[in-house]
Amino acid sequence: MADCSINHFVIAEHNIRIIFKDTSRNNMSLLRSFEPFRTENLSGGLFFQLTVDDSLPPIREGRERIRTFDTGNGDTVVDRLPNGGYQYIIKDIRGGECCLLQTNKDFTDCQCALNGNFDMRCFGLNNALMLIFAFAGSQKQTLLIHASLVRHNGRGYAFIAKSGTGKSTHVSLWLRHIPNCDLMNDDNPIIRIRDGKPFIYGGPWSGKTPCYRQVKAPLGAVTRIDRAQENSIEKLPPIEAFASFLPSCSSMKWDSDIFNAICNTVTKVIETTGIYTLHCLPNREAAELCHKTISK
Repeated sequence: MADCSINHFVIAEHNIRIIFKDTSRNNMSLLRSFEPFRTENLSGGLFFQLTVDDSLPPIREGRERIRTFDTGNGDTVVDRLPNGGYQYIIKDIRGGECCLLQTNKDFTDCQCALNGNFDMRCFGLNNALMLIFAFAGSQKQTLLIHASLVRHNGRGYAFIAKSGTGKSTHVSLWLRHIPNCDLMNDDNPIIRIRDGKPFIYGGPWSGKTPCYRQVKAPLGAVTRIDRAQENSIEKLPPIEAFASFLPSCSSMKWDSDIFNAICNTVTKVIETTGIYTLHCLPNREAAELCHKTISK
């Protein structure tokens, strides 16, 4: 067996350890996007630890099937385990089983086995880490969200929408037409409440746009993109803001502890941050209207 490899990372100011039991097939080449977050010296406790070990057997006794859900990139099968933790089978778009993931109840100690070729292993491991991060974060006032994130004059502005609706297009208009902007992340930024205030961070997951940055900014606003025939923008009242923002957050409705904790963090974001809906065309005027309204 090849040597064990222990790797440490800091993501959204959380400490993460990833251990590869056998580096002959599983190693950091599967996680290139994590390199900007690598650290040699951790300060403080661990957020979570994941051990990658292809000899991990599936748990069959006493498990409870929760559901199979379609991620858009393949199915993930979820079982609750007798210890209160979870077992996931992560499949790719072709139905290939890429990863077997087992967790404890609070997702602080996890193991996984990878399967298939290099691309399948990359897919399985990255998706496992996203699941762990999102659900370990529930008790730490941390949200993994589906959004495109631009920074302007030191504040982070998150744009949410269903896939293909135009959040990346709108951010590109900010980058082109609004001075003093840069892209922080294009698919999965992280919001974390620190000392009662929301901050937003770049992360190692960024969809089709390779933007993996160790960056942080106070959260300026969250804006949902809605395609329309003319440009207009509205600030949402609290109940509508909650209903608009929550679907963009990774959550597990069947686990009441995790879901309630995520809802509490969403509520804290809404209490401290403007939540908007931008009805828009994909043009410069939409970006300028949005910028003028949300960056006041």
